[in-house]
Amino acid sequence: MNGEIPLQMNQFVEREIRSFQTVERSWFLGAYRRSGTYLPYIKGRMREAGLPEQLAWLAFIESGYSPRALSPARALGLWQFIPSTGYRYGMTRDRWIDHRMDFERSTTAAIAYLRDLHAMFGDWNAALAAYNCGEGRVLRTINSQANQYMDDFWDLYVRLPQETARYVPRFHAVMAIMQDPLKYGFSDLPQPEPPIAFDTLIVDRQVKLADIAERTGIDADVLTRLNAELRTGVTPQYPYRLRVPVGTLDSVAVAVNAVPTTSAPNLPDLVTHRVKRGETIASIARKHHTTVAAIRQENGLRRNSRVRVGQVLRIPVRSRTSTPSQVASSSARTARNSNSHSSEGSPSIYVVRSGDTLWSISQRYSLSVDELRRLNGLSRRSTIKPGQRLVVSR
Repeated sequence: MNGEIPLQMNQFVEREIRSFQTVERSWFLGAYRRSGTYLPYIKGRMREAGLPEQLAWLAFIESGYSPRALSPARALGLWQFIPSTGYRYGMTRDRWIDHRMDFERSTTAAIAYLRDLHAMFGDWNAALAAYNCGEGRVLRTINSQANQYMDDFWDLYVRLPQETARYVPRFHAVMAIMQDPLKYGFSDLPQPEPPIAFDTLIVDRQVKLADIAERTGIDADVLTRLNAELRTGVTPQYPYRLRVPVGTLDSVAVAVNAVPTTSAPNLPDLVTHRVKRGETIASIARKHHTTVAAIRQENGLRRNSRVRVGQVLRIPVRSRTSTPSQVASSSARTARNSNSHSSEGSPSIYVVRSGDTLWSISQRYSLSVDELRRLNGLSRRSTIKPGQRLVVSR
């Protein structure tokens, strides 16, 4: 695939360039400064994956290269994944960790998602739009046209949600400025922050990053940026791959064994719930002693969204501190029961719902019908039924 994404210039792109030059200038300069920490890594990963390097600038407009950026829609991290898409692409979350803030895991997920979207639409502009508002919305917009075909993305552009309508021009605006900063009045671009070279070690007890930083003299901010996926700055009670600056491995290893064990963070765990006939979000919230708002946020549901019989929801619940084996068991159960990849890379499982067809499921997971049949040993005459479990990872 590789190659380059052609820079396109039109009135929409020019409008976004003017915005970056004026009202968003301070934000733009800050994002550029932060880009140095992650941009070389992301560009390298794009090259390895055979994708255009310019896609590394997508994180610029997604998060301004802030690994803890959180949108009103609960999209999180450098690549702004909502929980459901994060689970779909192998990122899990518990009281300790949210992989959407892990710059390595989230970049792997973004590469997979972008590749799938390009395979679906065959056009990078449409793929970027779908990255922002979802492939379903873009497909519906294309299908609403008389010929149900996309000749030119900019014809489709005017039919997309306003936020998405700005999204693709903003990407081209960033590309234009980065190709020639002086032309667009950016002679004041700051020096990018340097990448942080790091080593790793396995930590299997609960310790605060702040305690490690204090004992070793490592900059606490650096340690936090390297391990941004730790939701409260505490390592979990199960084995965790801790990133530390190059040259500090030995001192950190000593510190980890010397600092006191800290208590578990008071954050909700997640359980899965399969919707039964007659249940509502409110009744499910009461059953699990949580709130409707918490369930909606965790599952990306709008206020007017309804749940379907057989739908699997992730429910944030308060729980007592668990032993490492209990946490591992719970994580394994959650991965097995949800329609998502597990963090260990096991096959993604989808539970067939009423009204599903092989075609509709294949579109949801960016597969062809033949691939879906092959993954599940189905013949061309095979039918599916509600409750059946299908493998949907390649």
